[in-house]
Amino acid sequence: MVEFPWSRGAADGSSGGDEDHPEALVACAFQDGTLAVYADRVVIERVDRSRFDDKTIPMGQIEGVDLENGITIGYLQIEQTGVPVDSGGLFSDPVNENTLHFGRGSRDCASEARTEILAHAEG
Repeated sequence: MVEFPWSRGAADGSSGGDEDHPEALVACAFQDGTLAVYADRVVIERVDRSRFDDKTIPMGQIEGVDLENGITIGYLQIEQTGVPVDSGGLFSDPVNENTLHFGRGSRDCASEARTEILAHAEG
């Protein structure tokens, strides 16, 4: 398989991300970064081309998780206390510091991440 320069993670479309976060409950390599879910926090590591920085969100600040699989590109947006939720537009997905986008091959990992985040969120 070909590894494209804009992708991060496995070239076969699998979720990837586990090798950098062996202690994480779930780790997913998405198009615009890696999401690692721990019992007490969520870590977002951005790809170099992202306009957002890496960040760590304590579970106590998480109010919810919006997951949309989409037809071709989906997104997972973490609803964090004090961070405005972006709803996107008619033809665009939300884009904010807590949103990660993924292709069809990462849907299962995104769903698993959402389940784990909601199971541990305290906010």
